[in-house]
This record gives sequence, structure tokens and C-alpha cells, in this order.
Amino acid sequence: MKNTRTVNILMADDDADDRMLMKEALDINKLSNTIHFVEDGEELMHYLYKEGKFKTQPTFRPGLILLDLNMPKIDGREALKLIKSDHSLKSIPIVIFTTSRSETDVTQIYDLGANSFICKPVRFDHLIEMAGQLGNYWFRTVTLPLQ
Repeated sequence: MKNTRTVNILMADDDADDRMLMKEALDINKLSNTIHFVEDGEELMHYLYKEGKFKTQPTFRPGLILLDLNMPKIDGREALKLIKSDHSLKSIPIVIFTTSRSETDVTQIYDLGANSFICKPVRFDHLIEMAGQLGNYWFRTVTLPLQ
């Protein structure tokens, strides 16, 4: 059975251009998912726990987290550890979306519990294609836990 419900995406990336390009690539692929953005791992954790500026803002439990590795404050590796060690959050699928091509990073990230590791495409047309594949897999093929 295919998953046809709308899934909230939370993208943690300190690069404003990468956030904007991902939103555009998802829009081009006509994915009806809502995407929210945070700028670093600390803000990601505040969002998930409804703390700080998110205490009074409406937030949604993400059905998928796109997580950059190299961010200030709390980097993606540490955020991944924190999320996967929390019983209330560990079922959220996490896709690492990074410029790193390091085999050490790939091994470490999967050991920490990431669900996928994707290297950020350099060209926008490749990003559009990757966003379409991401959407087909995570939002049409697999069955995700309820949000």
C-alpha cells in the first residue's frame, strides 16, 4: 500500500541558499508536503522539543528530517545522536543531506541511525531530480509512522 498522506518535512541547514533551492526543487516536483526550516542543530532540537522561539509558534512533528552535517552550534552528527537516543523522536526518519563525500562520514552516520545519506547535488537540475526521487521514495513508496 502506498503512503499518500501529506508528510511534514523539517530541514536543518545553515545555508539559506540550500534551503531555498530545496524548497524550489520540491515545489517543481509538485510534492504537496509542508516543509519547515531551521538553521542549525540547536534550533532543530528547540523545534522538536517546542522550546525557545518555538514554544509559542505552531510546530508539527516532522514525518521526515533532512539534516545537514556541518552546521554551527550543534552539528548534524550530534543532532542525529540526540534524536535517535530519544524514545519519543527516534522513529522520525532522518535523511542526511550534505556536501560531505567522506566514507568515514557515511559509515559513522549509518552507525548513528540515519535512514539515508545523500550528497547534495552541485547542479540545480540534479537537485530537482534528486528531490523527485526523494519524494517518490519517502512519500509514495514507504509507509511512514504516523506524525
